[in-house]
Amino acid sequence: MTHQQSTRSRRRTWLFPLLLLLSGGLLLGLSTNLAKLAGEIGLAPLALLGWSMTGAAVILLTVAALRRSLPPINPRTLRYYAISALVSVAASNFIFFSAIPHVGASFVALIITLPPLLTYVGALALKMERFQMTRALGVAAALAGAGVLAASQLRMPQADVFWILVALVGPMLLAVGNLYRTLHWPEGVSAEALAPGMVTGAAIMLLLAGFLPGYSLAVPTDRSLPFVLILAQTLIFAGQFQLLFLLQKAGGPVLLSLLGSVGAIVGVPVAIFLQNEAPPQALMPSAALIALGITLVAVGQAKARPKT
Repeated sequence: MTHQQSTRSRRRTWLFPLLLLLSGGLLLGLSTNLAKLAGEIGLAPLALLGWSMTGAAVILLTVAALRRSLPPINPRTLRYYAISALVSVAASNFIFFSAIPHVGASFVALIITLPPLLTYVGALALKMERFQMTRALGVAAALAGAGVLAASQLRMPQADVFWILVALVGPMLLAVGNLYRTLHWPEGVSAEALAPGMVTGAAIMLLLAGFLPGYSLAVPTDRSLPFVLILAQTLIFAGQFQLLFLLQKAGGPVLLSLLGSVGAIVGVPVAIFLQNEAPPQALMPSAALIALGITLVAVGQAKARPKT
């Protein structure tokens, strides 16, 4: 292989994961803002989430069938789909979508950057990772940023303390889901097959939740905008979860850990400038601390990876 061919090969090796990262982050940032818009037109979070997740499941199952990589069905994989769907998709997204009308899309977009850092803390506790000073400092910086952000929100005159605290549970659930999927990944099953299984499980849970007292899957029929939002969110979810697994496979944990950061870069400006949302108090210092933390964790993780 010539030097020029080698350079092109390395460029392709990084370009594809980078495009996956940017695309996935873009979809994540747009998703939080669609949830805010849905609340403003009277579309309940469960209705938006339940129907769009169902649509995404249909799309991913269709793609999996065409690729002949349908999710395997056995007791172990069913348990995996159920638990990962509940923690990583249904419960966490329901919390985020429900909290956005109360705390804002920009606040949620920022705290979605925290799961990889919390995952590292959990991995240390479970002895899945070795302690490393660079990553530990990164976790401390990011959590300090989250603390500054939450404290500034709580000090606001009309702060909704309940929803601020509930929103902070979402990143914890995502971190638990990351650890569970790693520890209990079914042997011999591809990521492409697991994605539709997890999303289908989440869709079933959300549709069943519509029968609980006080919850509804009803969609306003007096105008077409709610259906347009559901369709848009369906496509976003289908792309987002497919890209998530592809990024994990192609780029590894370092790039995957930056997905929430790219989502925040997209989601926060869209919420502030296009939806006229007031920026969170202490936005700049908290965002700077979170960015510093993510950078330190990514650098530390890159140093920890064995050289080939």
